[in-house]
Amino acid sequence: MRALLNTWRSSLRSLKLWRMASLWLICLLYLLFQGGKTSFMLFAMVTLLAGYWLLGSLVGIRQIKGNRTMLSLEGEQFLLQAGDQAQIKLHLQLPRLMPMPYIIVREVMKRHNGDSWAFEDSVVPQVRGEAELVYNTPALERGKYEFVSTECTSEDIFGLMEHRGTFQAGGQFCVLPRTVFIPHWQLYSRNSRLPGPETAMSNSRRETTQINGVRDYVYGDRISRIHWNATARTGTWKSKEFEHESLPKTVLVLDAHKSSYASSQQFELAVSVSASLLEYGSRERINMGLCTMGRELRRFTPAEGYIERQQMIHHLVDIDVDGDGSHRGRLEEIRDFFPAGSFFIFISPLADETAMSVLNWAKTRQMTPYQIEVGVSAQGKTTRSYWQSVLHNQGIRAVHISSLQDLPIAMGGGLA
Repeated sequence: MRALLNTWRSSLRSLKLWRMASLWLICLLYLLFQGGKTSFMLFAMVTLLAGYWLLGSLVGIRQIKGNRTMLSLEGEQFLLQAGDQAQIKLHLQLPRLMPMPYIIVREVMKRHNGDSWAFEDSVVPQVRGEAELVYNTPALERGKYEFVSTECTSEDIFGLMEHRGTFQAGGQFCVLPRTVFIPHWQLYSRNSRLPGPETAMSNSRRETTQINGVRDYVYGDRISRIHWNATARTGTWKSKEFEHESLPKTVLVLDAHKSSYASSQQFELAVSVSASLLEYGSRERINMGLCTMGRELRRFTPAEGYIERQQMIHHLVDIDVDGDGSHRGRLEEIRDFFPAGSFFIFISPLADETAMSVLNWAKTRQMTPYQIEVGVSAQGKTTRSYWQSVLHNQGIRAVHISSLQDLPIAMGGGLA
């Protein structure tokens, strides 16, 4: 459709050009054969008009320049989160010799998966040959975006000829996945009373002698733990908080197989869950890694550094649900990546033998499996409860997430 519209515009522009040439030729023949002041004045007027048209097409809007500024973020790198809007400011620099009544600006923004958005608006140039256009994009989903060449169209002051010019202002930015704040995860709680090997491992973490802060007094705390200065300053009982020995490494395994998901919204939820857990790990300084099972198996070694965590987040920006093959077979190919004794967090909507096979594989590799089931299953709530009970009987923890807002409560961080 766009190619057809461009062809029609090109044909219309050629037709107007031939009409101008025909008009000038008729006036020339009228001057040569008729003579006189009237024919001379008519020919001179048409010649001046044709010169104006020609000058406008050569050194007019064709010489336009511009630059683009993202107003929604301060800094050099432009990053947004899914659901946010970007405010775009386009500054145009026009030739001062050619007056233009208005300019129509057309821009196209493309996403990494091929989706595109077209923006069109008009602006009136200032006396100094400058113009400024500000507009907002729609709410954007996660991905990488870039602007292609900007097209500007203008007409002469008589509205008879149309001139066109393009320039490349650049403009690439990323939209990060949606995330939600997770205040607490029972998997890492030393006070968790939930059954399973992860609780025993968490309870076995011994305190160090390094004070990490102050917390509220809990009934049963020893007298030696009471922080007397903080208690006197606040008027309430306070206890010393000591640092604990480091937790085992954690690997998030994101299922990106096409056959696993019923809709794109379900996969977006899985990506948002992964991003939210990565933020939690960064905040709590947990050695957390990532493995995505798409067309290509991407692996990020567990680490707690900021740079490594940003690499994982940026990988989730443009990941697609394009994986295929056997889940367990593909994990077996990279079995050396998974350290023994680590937490194996499987993020997938699967609730069948395939998921059981993956989780059992993790157990055989001496890891602690844990599944986060995303999306609404076709069989309904009863089937989900049954699946979680099946995993519970196998000594495997599992939670179900139907929306991103359910994640903090399911992880154990919701406020009762």
